Amino acid sequence: MKSFKELQLNENIIDGLLKQNIKEPTKIQELSIPEILENKDLIGESHTGSGKTLAFLTPIFQKIDSSKKDVQSLILAPTRELVMQIEAQVKLLSENSNANIKSVSIIGDVNLDKQIKKLKEVKPQIVVGSPGRVLDLIRKKKLKAHTVKTLVLDEGDTLIDNTSIQNVNEIIKSLMRDTQILIFTATISKKAIEISKSFLKNPVIIKSDSKASLNPNIEHMYIKVDPRDKIETLRKLLAAVEPKKALVFINHGFDINEVTEKLKYHNREAFGMHKKITKEQRQQALQNFRNGKINILVSSDISARGLDIDDITHIINLDFPKNTNEYLHRAGRTARGTKSGCTISLVTERELPAIRVYEREFGIKIEKKSLSHGTLV
Repeated sequence: MKSFKELQLNENIIDGLLKQNIKEPTKIQELSIPEILENKDLIGESHTGSGKTLAFLTPIFQKIDSSKKDVQSLILAPTRELVMQIEAQVKLLSENSNANIKSVSIIGDVNLDKQIKKLKEVKPQIVVGSPGRVLDLIRKKKLKAHTVKTLVLDEGDTLIDNTSIQNVNEIIKSLMRDTQILIFTATISKKAIEISKSFLKNPVIIKSDSKASLNPNIEHMYIKVDPRDKIETLRKLLAAVEPKKALVFINHGFDINEVTEKLKYHNREAFGMHKKITKEQRQQALQNFRNGKINILVSSDISARGLDIDDITHIINLDFPKNTNEYLHRAGRTARGTKSGCTISLVTERELPAIRVYEREFGIKIEKKSLSHGTLV
């Protein structure tokens, strides 16, 4: 394992990382940082919680000229939460490394004029945003794309899907031809790699694992249930494991509000994350979840995509993930970095064959468990 110094990072950035108690690079950071410093286009794939954000932020910081008040790096992410998390990392690293690098976050359903005003006032070198709103500002000539030296697509597999790719393509067309483009993701499909090759220039493809993998510090379990007994089983499971923080995933089988209200009825501090809540309610809920005022979030995959919250001890799949990619992203919300965690799935008879598929895909053992006299055995 190389040190950050051997990766040619500046001392001030290394000192900034030390203040965050980050002493040595992760595998994805070790492999990516030198390539990014050499201005190569890159696709970086590594499991969630493996340090992808700093894999692109640290070399970007090194390349930015803080004396210039132009946008030099544009970072796109698919969800509001991920945009806010990345910008928080930018601000933290800027402060800790005394880099004097300014940033602004640009997301939809926020007043456009306020964002334009903020861009003028702050004069950021880094803009973090969602593709739709960023494209709006480029079209209105309020965000100058020709000064951007590096574009990052974070959670790139989601940004290159059918709904986002048009906006991403439009943004890329507005950039200078020699702009460096970086794609980071936990998993990227062959189709997404083919699409991305249309706008990447001889990309370096980095996989820190030979195949999609999960953090080895995660325990995997399942409980066989009748579909009608899922909510009652969830209630008993929470009583048995008493999680510090749990993220409960739902597909479409249950109403998020219904599950949340039933948990509250049984004196559980739970909150339902869905599209109908306001931005303020969502931000307050995440803050409450972080500081422990609530310890259960009930969510769909869309709402939880990219959430990076410390100390999530349990992932509970009320509905079993529909594919291996979903399982990977859900399970990856726990055991961030070197911490440990647990993923427990409620599985119906029809879903049992998928257990073997997921075990083979990730090289894991998903242990069969049951609830007996208030304990998980």
